[in-house]
Amino acid sequence: MLLADARALCPELTAVPGDPAGDLASLEKLALWAQRWGPWSALDPPDGLLIDVTGVAHLYGGEEALLGDVARAFTQRGLTARAALAPTAGAAWALAHFGSHPARPGAILAPGDDPLRMLGDLPVAALRLDDDVLTVLRRLGIKRLGELAGVSGAGDDPAAEAAARDSLRRRFRNHRSPAANPLLRLDQLLGRVPEPLLPVIAQMMPMVQRRLMEPLRHRDLLDRVVEDLAADMVRTLEARGEGARRLELALWRVDGEVLQRRIELAAATREASHITRLFAARLDDVEAGFGIEAVQLRASWSEPLEVAQADLDAAAEHHGTALAACIDRLTVRLGAKAVTRPVLRASHIPERAQGWQLPMEPLPPAQGALAFHARPLKLLDRAEPIAVLYASPDGVPQRFRWRGSVREVVRVEGPERIAPEWWRERSTTRLRDYYRVEDEAGRRYWIYRQGIAGDGRGGMPDWFLQGLCA
Repeated sequence: MLLADARALCPELTAVPGDPAGDLASLEKLALWAQRWGPWSALDPPDGLLIDVTGVAHLYGGEEALLGDVARAFTQRGLTARAALAPTAGAAWALAHFGSHPARPGAILAPGDDPLRMLGDLPVAALRLDDDVLTVLRRLGIKRLGELAGVSGAGDDPAAEAAARDSLRRRFRNHRSPAANPLLRLDQLLGRVPEPLLPVIAQMMPMVQRRLMEPLRHRDLLDRVVEDLAADMVRTLEARGEGARRLELALWRVDGEVLQRRIELAAATREASHITRLFAARLDDVEAGFGIEAVQLRASWSEPLEVAQADLDAAAEHHGTALAACIDRLTVRLGAKAVTRPVLRASHIPERAQGWQLPMEPLPPAQGALAFHARPLKLLDRAEPIAVLYASPDGVPQRFRWRGSVREVVRVEGPERIAPEWWRERSTTRLRDYYRVEDEAGRRYWIYRQGIAGDGRGGMPDWFLQGLCA
């Protein structure tokens, strides 16, 4: 409900802003912690975990003892948990969310048990379906798993089962995701269809630190410690075959306060001097107080970075002029949103062939530049219409007016025909014929004719000027 409505019912209600990213990060940490009960675990957002405990129960004295240990461990962490054991992830989820069979305490479904007999009384919501699918099932009069299994023909008659499943499949044929397909969810619960799960794998973040014998109060000493940490971090990253994209520096003061500074890099790097220069611009406002007694540097984002042997003379000549290093310096000085970089797009339409994005955003996958012809050095932000006063019989303009001035064309090159992108354009979009033209003063233009006379997609073609050539 709306917050205003909720507060009208409960004036003492305390509202806390939602943090989906933080909730997911906490769930990932909890999944790693829960691997004490099995070799791997997977997320079940927004508040669930799936743990593989195959062959583990005897280590705890049985399945009931294992569930008891799970309940005690979560209680000690201040968390309320509903746990269940079953041969499939779907059956375990259904038991954990919608109760257990009275004949077997602790919500345990053994491999020899009949899932339909044990879970038939559970609601169809136990199949992890979308709300709109649940609404359709309720309109069909299907409210329990047993009823769905009966309608789908999950019995001993293969012919009746095939006919019943075909009728349900036609009703949900447009639903592709598992959460929108009750037949697929039912088969996963019964173990007829495997359910792929993505395990959570612990990834150790590279970290180096210094615990100082005497607290630091002067900037030059702090810079020296940061320089040493950067060198240690480079060696750690090199051993892992990685480069840092995000680095976090934590400073512990004597009074217990922790100061944090973070930098993000445009490209993965293992250059200690570059890292030191970037952090130097972030430490000007650090108040040491009674002193800094510990410094920690952590690479919270790293990417694979191969070791490359570059030409030593060229590296010495162009040291510090790399594009990534320039972007990093500008970003630290001006702010992350003040710098943008051009990126190629997979389009042969000139105005769509490139775009702009923030330097810290991941680059799109290589899609090919699609630059079969040279492009002008300067493209207008928007193609401007021109009036062609005279065109030769083959369609090449001989004289045109642009921005109030008439240009006489003395040289022409073209055309370069560019067809519309049929997968994203309307069927009435017209093709373009591009020409490079030069006027009597030596100025060169990139113009195009939109459409061909008699193409059935409009009247006479229109002319536009889109770029200026060198």
